[in-house]
Amino acid sequence: MIKLKQKATPYLLLLPFALIMAFIFAGGLVQAMVQSLGYLPAFGMETITISNYQRVLTNFRFISSLQYTFYIALLSSILSVILGVVAAFLVHKAGKGNKLSFTFLKIPIMIPHIVVIVMIFHIFFQTGILSRIAYNLGIVENAHAFPLLIFDRAGIGIMLVYLYKQIPFVALMVYAISRNIDSKYFQIAENLGASPFHIMTKITMPLLAPTILSGFLFCFAFGFGAFEVPFLLGSPARHTLPILAFIEYSSPVMTDRPAAMAINVIISVISMTLIWLYAKALGILTKRGMEVGM
Repeated sequence: MIKLKQKATPYLLLLPFALIMAFIFAGGLVQAMVQSLGYLPAFGMETITISNYQRVLTNFRFISSLQYTFYIALLSSILSVILGVVAAFLVHKAGKGNKLSFTFLKIPIMIPHIVVIVMIFHIFFQTGILSRIAYNLGIVENAHAFPLLIFDRAGIGIMLVYLYKQIPFVALMVYAISRNIDSKYFQIAENLGASPFHIMTKITMPLLAPTILSGFLFCFAFGFGAFEVPFLLGSPARHTLPILAFIEYSSPVMTDRPAAMAINVIISVISMTLIWLYAKALGILTKRGMEVGM
């Protein structure tokens, strides 16, 4: 009974906060769903209809924004995971006592996104630090000759912010798990004649797969739903879904507001679908990792 009480105590302490957050999220989602169906009595709209979803899903701007959002979130997440795993292995190889490398990984995580946005802007803009260095070295003739990396249609400036924040995040997650993997697995594999490549692919990666998947999901979820980074560094010609929803919601034409809410609901549905897929994949990867460790 005492052990059960001890196990339940942390959950009971978190319960008030969890209930408040669930109420806020559920309340906002329900309100968005109701308004997306065209029910805004304060503005004289009381007819329930799914025409707003039909309007959004068949709109070229929405389809283009959806593709653009997936492109930025997916590419930045893949790069963050690959480079983060490499960084974690380098830190791990340097030794568990290498506190300097570990500290360097933590610094970008502690810096707010808005500070990183300003930093990326001043470094990579056409009149920024890199442009001036290139000009002084004679690489470019003027600022306009420097590649457009901010406010660009490819979203490079947006992804630079994501990479700066997400690579250390993934690296710390992977490093924390890799340093706790029992070395006996590697010793047994080496004694049986396994090559470093086979040890990496057959032992290390299966054990780290759930952590890597978690890091990828966190990066993708943030990149898919982020507002401030694409709003401040994105191209005026291309918008991510959160920016498109903001534009629709800010329209002086009140009949556009249900469409904005429909976009928000679609973002929520996609996010919850990804969480479900993540849970299924995590269960499979965890099972395989346990089989490797047995």
